Amino acid sequence: MHKLPQISEGEYEVMKIIWKYAPINTNEVTERLTRTTSWNPKTIQTMLKRLVTKGALTYEKQSRVFVYTPLVKEDEYVRQESSSFLKRYYNGDITAMLSAYLENDRLSESDIDSLRSLLSGKARRD
Repeated sequence: MHKLPQISEGEYEVMKIIWKYAPINTNEVTERLTRTTSWNPKTIQTMLKRLVTKGALTYEKQSRVFVYTPLVKEDEYVRQESSSFLKRYYNGDITAMLSAYLENDRLSESDIDSLRSLLSGKARRD
């Protein structure tokens, strides 16, 4: 997997909108984000420009608006970030991470049941 661009928390919020609705124009991105954040339109436009510069987005000018499409796939980005988190905080040891979550009661019974189901399904496939 190739190295994906570093995306800030705010930029990630912009990317989530674009991943979900692409192709999407500046006005639509702004409208959706002003509903869920306190950002002004100029802030959103700045983040869009940064994401283009970083290679996470591309755009096409259609009449008077820019229409954005992602260059980075959401699942690839999430996978990279998850892997980085695991390496950074748990030295790549997923068992240590799950143990920490269990010790701090961060996993509900429902979460544990879901994990059991995932693991038993994986065991059957192998």
